Amino acid sequence: MTPSARLAASVDLLSEIKTLSRKPADAIASDFFRERRYIGGGDRRAVSSLVWDVMRSWYRLSWHLSLAGAEPTPRLLAGACLLFQGTTLKELTEQFADGRFCAGALSLSERNVLTRLKTGALVTETMPLSVRCEIPDWLLPELQQTFGETLEQELTALSETASLDMRVNILRTTREEAQSALRQEGFLTTPTPLSPWGLRFKGRVSVTSTAPFKDGRIEIQDEGSQLVAAALDPAPEMRVLDYCAGAGGKTLALAMMMQNKGHIAACDVSEKRLTGAVKRLRRAGVHNVERHLLVSGDKWTKRRAGSFDRVLVDAPCSGTGTWRRNPDARLRLTQVDIDELLEKQAAILDKAAALVKPGGRMVYATCSILSAENTRQIESFLTRHADFRLIAPQSSSLPHALRDCDMISLTPYRDGTDGFFAATLERKEQL
Repeated sequence: MTPSARLAASVDLLSEIKTLSRKPADAIASDFFRERRYIGGGDRRAVSSLVWDVMRSWYRLSWHLSLAGAEPTPRLLAGACLLFQGTTLKELTEQFADGRFCAGALSLSERNVLTRLKTGALVTETMPLSVRCEIPDWLLPELQQTFGETLEQELTALSETASLDMRVNILRTTREEAQSALRQEGFLTTPTPLSPWGLRFKGRVSVTSTAPFKDGRIEIQDEGSQLVAAALDPAPEMRVLDYCAGAGGKTLALAMMMQNKGHIAACDVSEKRLTGAVKRLRRAGVHNVERHLLVSGDKWTKRRAGSFDRVLVDAPCSGTGTWRRNPDARLRLTQVDIDELLEKQAAILDKAAALVKPGGRMVYATCSILSAENTRQIESFLTRHADFRLIAPQSSSLPHALRDCDMISLTPYRDGTDGFFAATLERKEQL
């Protein structure tokens, strides 16, 4: 594709993301490229790179365009992003060309707006703090309470490109052997500093095409997510419940820690997500997992009350900790969403707590950086459940610094992971 054709595809994709504003951008992009199979791999990466650069800088680019007297259209956002990345106005004008597969020439008003942009530094001191940090205005007080003096560093890290982390499946190989196998295919990795099973790729790679991925030796999983599974600390003889299992990422890690022994029940309210886990379980060689679809009026959980040694509640949440990967999510999030999530999280916690046996443990986890979904949710739970207490996980799979933390918080700036929270709760033997 020519530069103009790539720009045209980027503008088209941005337009679809803006139009379908409640749908995740990665799902929109997947459909977009599936319908345009003529776009090759290199061109897809170039288009995606520009689109995601725009998404990560949406508030800042919009602020600059506003100063230049314009609303942030997909064409202007893409053009402004390229200008701030060093493209000259002359080069940009040439890329906005007429013709087949091209973006179409800049109108006089568009050219005037882009001419008025004060390019150079994308971030300026005159920007409002929320714009500088790429967050909605209404969310700023909550995040200031969470991070205090490190607010800007943390939120800046959330706007950077995330690393690609793998969890090595030690049922099939070792971290060293997996790293060597990937190196033979031309992929360089480094061991993750916190997870004993993690490998981190350098740059953008298509890991799903590698032999270690295809034969189940590695699985895509952020290092923080690996540590959440480690905090549950399951043993081979245990009965374990993954209450919000989704497509089974943490289920796979738990099965690995249990050496494919004991019993894991993977539950979710989405049949599609549970069905999606089947292929992953087979690829990893896992066979100690039972899947169960949670439906209204289901007696499955009632019959299993107080029977699980370990329960993982990977609760539905705002996903604010994954904004590096899903920068569009910050544009969709509303206060109403948060309020609804808080109510849902509390209800899930109460239901899951009933499944923990006396002396057993429950780990409540989110990929959120909001105190309301994390520490305050746990504090509220403990006021409702005198039969539970916070404890330190003491898991040998966790770094020493995290073993004594009854509530673990991970962030991109401080830890190099996605934003994660995990609290370990133990059900008392008796009151």
